[in-house]
Amino acid sequence: MALKLYELVGADAARPFSPYCWRTRMALAHKGVDAQSIPWRFTEKAAIAPYDSEKVPVLIDGDRPVADSWAIATYLEDAYPDRPSLFGGEGGRAMARMLNWWGDIVVIGGLFPLVVADIPAHLAAADAAYFRESREARLGRPLDEVRAGRDRGVTAFRRSLDPMRLTLKTQAYLGGAQPNYADYIMFGGFQWARVVSDFKVLDDGDAIHAWRERLLDAFGGLARASPGYDV
Repeated sequence: MALKLYELVGADAARPFSPYCWRTRMALAHKGVDAQSIPWRFTEKAAIAPYDSEKVPVLIDGDRPVADSWAIATYLEDAYPDRPSLFGGEGGRAMARMLNWWGDIVVIGGLFPLVVADIPAHLAAADAAYFRESREARLGRPLDEVRAGRDRGVTAFRRSLDPMRLTLKTQAYLGGAQPNYADYIMFGGFQWARVVSDFKVLDDGDAIHAWRERLLDAFGGLARASPGYDV
């Protein structure tokens, strides 16, 4: 039985854009495990409520639901031990757990004010209204005001990536010579930004930009084939 993956989309069901869902997409590709994509939207919470989740990704493997990208990665590692490892051992899993938090706070948290105002344009009317209201309440100001400050904010964001940048100057991937789940954690955020916004978050000459390009081409160009902006 094929696995199923609930993942966030907007008006275009072929344009998945959640950074967490992209972590899972890349992890599945790394493991060589196929999953049927089930498009899910912000206002469709009832569809995943039976799996005790209000957010995606949610992976269904037979009668086993697994919610949350980190939980899915660890599940795939343990359930499919004969497939390529996402972590390269328990030490790698432990370090990836820390990087999972760093990716949430620094990468996704830093990208959020840079691209959030561009997301409603990709959503159907009901989802756009929900998204705008909920995010403006979280931010305490209109999305247009958030957008107005991003030309200044991107400089600080790029600077915050120095630990990642310095690593990628000495090795091709965060995982070493080949990518692993540490790379997919970070890549999910950059793919999210690429899918929803034409705002340039990385300089072309940046080692992180070159790393992102390599991952766009990984697994037969899985991520590059998804609709997005050439930035």
